[in-house]
Amino acid sequence: MPARDTDLPTEGRIVGDEHQLPVRVYFEDTDLSGMVYHANYLKFMERGRSDMLRVLGIDQQAAHVSGEGNYVVTDLAIRYRAPARLGDAVVVTTRLEKLGAARLVIQQRVRRGAVVLAEGHVTVAFAAPSGRARRQPAAWIEAFGRFLPERAAALETNQGERPA
Repeated sequence: MPARDTDLPTEGRIVGDEHQLPVRVYFEDTDLSGMVYHANYLKFMERGRSDMLRVLGIDQQAAHVSGEGNYVVTDLAIRYRAPARLGDAVVVTTRLEKLGAARLVIQQRVRRGAVVLAEGHVTVAFAAPSGRARRQPAAWIEAFGRFLPERAAALETNQGERPA
């Protein structure tokens, strides 16, 4: 029997210029104190980035399998502001800050209601299987341009930029 939409995990949703992914904090996410272990915020953010791409129609797995390439994290900064605890419902928000020919700069927040628990800035580069940076697929850049139309014009003026 084919899977129904209600049988599939949520991929979050685009609201304005950000992707929002709801996440529940489970026992496995916490440390001895019942608070989310610091490294698990990175996992929440990775899910947010991956699902944002999925919602935008970007198939990372197909690009990897075909040998076209994949994203690699080149820079990451995270700031912890308040703890999430066992049972909390949090939302991971993901927003593009910069769209380049080969890279994305992404701002992310994990929040409980209006309270920001952690925020991070991540730079990813699209890399060939050799590990060398290369231009992102044109269809992906177009998808990001639809997500951030006011920033698409900035990319057009930077087409000569060297890949990150």
